[in-house]
Amino acid sequence: MSTAPAEPSAQGQWEAWKRKELPPVERVRDDLWSIPVPIPHNPLRYTITYLSVSDSGVVVVDPGWFATETWDALVAGLEIAGASVSDVVGVVVTHIHADHHGLSARLKQESGAWIAMHPAEREVLPVRLSQTTSDNFDRDWLRASGVPVDVTEKLSFSPDTMKPFMELALPDILLSDGDVVPDASGTMRAVWTPGHTPGHICLHDSVRGVLLTGDHVLPRISPNIGMMVGDDDPLSSYIASLERIAAYDSAEVLPAHEYRFHGVARRTLALIKHHQERCDEISTVLRTHGDMNTWQITERLTWSRGWENVRGMMRRSAIAETAAHLQYMRKLGSVELIDGDVRRWRAGM
Repeated sequence: MSTAPAEPSAQGQWEAWKRKELPPVERVRDDLWSIPVPIPHNPLRYTITYLSVSDSGVVVVDPGWFATETWDALVAGLEIAGASVSDVVGVVVTHIHADHHGLSARLKQESGAWIAMHPAEREVLPVRLSQTTSDNFDRDWLRASGVPVDVTEKLSFSPDTMKPFMELALPDILLSDGDVVPDASGTMRAVWTPGHTPGHICLHDSVRGVLLTGDHVLPRISPNIGMMVGDDDPLSSYIASLERIAAYDSAEVLPAHEYRFHGVARRTLALIKHHQERCDEISTVLRTHGDMNTWQITERLTWSRGWENVRGMMRRSAIAETAAHLQYMRKLGSVELIDGDVRRWRAGM
């Protein structure tokens, strides 16, 4: 959902985004490059991959989706930066969504690079979750949310759908909060920012004056904050992470989508306000219509594309996002949960 946008710090990147074109490969700092790599059939259009380059090799941050055209763009970007796949010594993943982590396994296979992520992110890799959740977990969640049977059939994950995600690579290195990325610069540190995912990290480099934010803070849109395994209150986690990351306001923000910008503190305030307004809207819906399940509430909320145009996986994300807001509001006492086969919600006193 759109929020008040941040001011761009890279005019060319911003202009390309407005034209709905792939931005150019850019040298952000002497030893730091940005490479836009396409996400096929996705409204986000591209992930911005970053290269940290040194004499000892290249560390790639968020290599992108597992598709041939994404790989080709990454290889071409490496070449522009004066490197090749064989020069890659490490891959850092801000989080495990496939538009960030999809190519990590191939990069490791072809270069021998290590892969690093936060410990909490390793635990929610699909191959690990499959060992601790039931086969019907996904359908049960949709049904408990009140999703109609015919819609559940369309939205639930099948084994065939999940197969490529089960092959997402496990990490070789775990980066906890404050850990230094093991590259030659020694100046890039992990900042744990849970919310979008349980183990999402940003990367702060005080020497280069940059903050790589993954999906945690984007210049124009609010990342999806939805209920998920690994965090029973992701919106609380996200708001706390936003408040923490505001302290890095002097750094240029290098997000994984859209364009670079300055002013992360102002942007975090806009994002917190957006979520407060969403909670207010949910309260209004419940007071107007009475007790409802998560699906019924989701249908009545404001969506930037219009609910009728929120389809497929975006519809799943919308349901999970509504559920996350309801859980956050429940802890604040502004809604009450009525347990049952289909969970229903009531406006609090």
